Amino acid sequence: MKVVIQCGGMGTRLRPYTMVLPKPLMPVGTKPVLELLLRWLRRNDIQQVYITTGYLGHIIKSFCADGQQWDMQITYTEERDPLGTIGPLSLLRDELDETFMVINGDVLTDLSLKAFADYHREHHGLVTVASAKRRTKMEFGVIEQVSGRIVGFKEKPLLTNLISMGIYCIEPEVLKYIPTGIPFGFDDLIMCMLGRNLPVYSFVHGGLWLDIGIVADFQSAQNLAWDDQLPAYEHVIGVEQVAAA
Repeated sequence: MKVVIQCGGMGTRLRPYTMVLPKPLMPVGTKPVLELLLRWLRRNDIQQVYITTGYLGHIIKSFCADGQQWDMQITYTEERDPLGTIGPLSLLRDELDETFMVINGDVLTDLSLKAFADYHREHHGLVTVASAKRRTKMEFGVIEQVSGRIVGFKEKPLLTNLISMGIYCIEPEVLKYIPTGIPFGFDDLIMCMLGRNLPVYSFVHGGLWLDIGIVADFQSAQNLAWDDQLPAYEHVIGVEQVAAA
């Protein structure tokens, strides 16, 4: 299966570090997050990869080259202007002619791509979103009210939500809903598809998932022992950024 890795963002949440390095090349242990991601893809039998670039894209190209060092074939696209999280796929319309995956370039996970792809095919959806449950501590007291009268109050509660992991399995016919040359986010795509009553599914993953674009996740990743195998999920720390099965 072909995989598109989105690496065109400016990494504003990790500034000032991303003023000199693109976010996908931020170090986790001794390797950049993008290298860990590519190694994970190769272990999942992925060899054909497209990397979308924009901000500091020349550094990403210099580091990854053509991918031969990982027994992969890497092709690049370049955004002259930011196109959002899904807009860059418009540059690959002729290449993405079969079921493909899109992955954010700042993700670390132990998701089984085979199980994910099998779920996508079994449900016959146009898009399947890999998702994880996270508990987030609110920084404010939460009021419950009916007709203006307070009926309950929770002081800084922990809320559990189903979160997109930034990993998607997509059918090529979806590309016709993505405009050319203008910013278009994944939220735009989902709202477009829901508005047309097109099938979109969620695959819930109960294992490791870190978004190193989030400072807390980036710090948690540094506390794990990284090698060619991903670390055990239960060693991920941090109450406010915990993925729950």
